[in-house]
Amino acid sequence: MRSEDEAGHVVSGAVAAGRGIGAGPERGSLRIWGFAFGYFAAYVPYTLLTKAVSSGGGGVTQVSGTAILPLATMTSVVGMVAFISLMRWWGYAAHVRLFGVRVPRPRLVTLMSGIATAAILLTTTLAYTFDGISVLFAMLLMRGGVLLLAPEVDQLNGRPFSTIPWWSWAGSGLALMALLVAFSEDGGAALTLVAAIDIAIYLVAYFFRLSWMSQKAKTSGREARIAFFVEEQMVATPVALVGLAVFASLGESRFASELAWGFSAIWAYPETFILVMVIGLCSQLTGVFGGLILLEPAENAYTVPVNRASSILAGVVSSYLALPFFDGEAPSLYELLGAGVVVVAIVVLSYPVLAARRRPAPAPERRDR
Repeated sequence: MRSEDEAGHVVSGAVAAGRGIGAGPERGSLRIWGFAFGYFAAYVPYTLLTKAVSSGGGGVTQVSGTAILPLATMTSVVGMVAFISLMRWWGYAAHVRLFGVRVPRPRLVTLMSGIATAAILLTTTLAYTFDGISVLFAMLLMRGGVLLLAPEVDQLNGRPFSTIPWWSWAGSGLALMALLVAFSEDGGAALTLVAAIDIAIYLVAYFFRLSWMSQKAKTSGREARIAFFVEEQMVATPVALVGLAVFASLGESRFASELAWGFSAIWAYPETFILVMVIGLCSQLTGVFGGLILLEPAENAYTVPVNRASSILAGVVSSYLALPFFDGEAPSLYELLGAGVVVVAIVVLSYPVLAARRRPAPAPERRDR
């Protein structure tokens, strides 16, 4: 049997031929912006369809956001397996032999990171269900908190503050400013003890996830990044699904009852069933592209704002697209100002890419005949 490291970095023929996370300059590559566009492109239909189902728009049977989660997460599990299989990335994962068959498995660090990712998924949902705290204020605390964590994670994992370039600091600051501007309308929301614990778990989970990515994958080469991605993904959504099942079995609370309905009764509504499956697939794609952004070898102070900026812009776009269909409210002046700051942040974060493209290519070496 192969050793763990050897088995974890086997390259399939398709990836060896150039498929997968490509090589290129760490900060000058356009790859991260391709991932950011994929995240944006998946997030817009995800939010639109979620709005349609949760509001009953277009004649669809109305289902609460909580009740959507079980089927959406089941579909995400299927989408995860399909995506990794399509990319032929299973060969990168560590393997173990069971009854003579090589089966992919997570290593300890990716198992823990996958559990942290599942905790992020579940605590995000829970944060939007608490009484006394608005969705926007919870979002500010969670997204803004991660933006503040990014430079700290860099320092603790071998990237001193002095080595983080100005554009990463500026991008982090602008992205955080955008959140503060967009959500300043709800700054007076009350924060309960339970909600504070939930958001604290979210931030702690993100801290450890970013740390493990930095230690084991971000600067360890393409094969290590793909291996980390595959092993983390094969843990995260299955663990999240198990977590939802546990919550559904706990007591008679409204949250538990809605989850139980999502597990047992949503199947009786075909149109809603299909839409929720699409929601799950789009959700999985946001997880795929979001994870690939965070695994880029550049510092977290660069990759985290790129990730967060994509979601903010997608949220603004989906808000306008929802207006003619779901009687939604147009983004407020604060939200539009926040989106404008995000555009500035994207321009700043694009600096290394633009600078790299302007540099002349090195002259080829002359060979004596």
